[in-house]
Amino acid sequence: MNPPSEPATEPAVLLDAFGRRAEDLRISLTDKCSLRCTYCMPAEGLAWLPATAVLSDDEILRLASVFGGLGVRTIRLTGGEPLVRAGVAGLVRRLAGLRPRLELSLTTNAIALADKAEELARSGLDRVNVSLDTLDRAKFHTLTRRDRLADVLAGLAAAQAAGLSPVKVNAVLMRDQNLSEAPELLAWALRAGYQLRFIEHMPLDAEHLWTMADMVTADEVLEVLGQSFRLRPVAHRGHAPAEEFEVLDGPDRPGWAPAPDAGHRVGIIASVTRPFCRDCDRLRLTADGQLRTCLFGHAETDLRGALRAGATDAELAELIRQAVRAKPAGHGINAPGFRQPERPMSAIGG
Repeated sequence: MNPPSEPATEPAVLLDAFGRRAEDLRISLTDKCSLRCTYCMPAEGLAWLPATAVLSDDEILRLASVFGGLGVRTIRLTGGEPLVRAGVAGLVRRLAGLRPRLELSLTTNAIALADKAEELARSGLDRVNVSLDTLDRAKFHTLTRRDRLADVLAGLAAAQAAGLSPVKVNAVLMRDQNLSEAPELLAWALRAGYQLRFIEHMPLDAEHLWTMADMVTADEVLEVLGQSFRLRPVAHRGHAPAEEFEVLDGPDRPGWAPAPDAGHRVGIIASVTRPFCRDCDRLRLTADGQLRTCLFGHAETDLRGALRAGATDAELAELIRQAVRAKPAGHGINAPGFRQPERPMSAIGG
């Protein structure tokens, strides 16, 4: 007689009170950045976290392992600008060694990417998201306060050559600065084989100057794109933050034709006007080890303190479960009394 088989083990899941499963973790490696984008932070920068407050590689690896054991399947490394942190490739290599294997991506401004793309790919990074709002050198300088557009374009090309695909490009449009450039950005991305997503400007600036009235909405972006392209909505979205549109045709001029593998799509992330909270599967770990279940929320769970106080993996897991169970139904940007988070995007991590 054969011995009784062991009962099948159910895979671990992180469920909130609304039945949403948390499977995507954003880990900020630093709050520092090599740019000073006008819609993000002041020219002089911010009061950066002290080095002792920032999670070490060992601490990040341990927390990532705990999250992986709870059902998280993807990790995106963010900042600030994650590539200003020393030894990122080594951290990627260690994260890629975790089992179960997690999908690893990185969001970057690409200024340092040309020199690091190949090593990151060899270390186990799967893909990159690059922030780029304009192809005009003067506008780039005005928006970022740095004359580094050539470095960003070189970084994008290096990422593509290294196989960090699909290479995604995220653009924030500002009404009086680069809104009219949207069709040119899309034609360029299609030619190059990058996946372009336009992102609504969110209330996450350091100086709390954001207003709904000043923000370029998804409808405005579609209106501008519609003057040059014919777009068709893609039905299935799943948990993806971007609403995708198939590019059916484009400007009647030479050079716009997309690369064969470009996907012929454009995405719009409309966190403010078309919130996707009911399908949100994301969690965020700040550079100083605070777990946030909502990008626009105020609640944080101190995992760094518990970690450094000697918490076991089981105790850390229970803290995470409790935080996820308390995740709010939505971000409430459009509700009366909404307050912008005290931390800006650079301190939270995208």
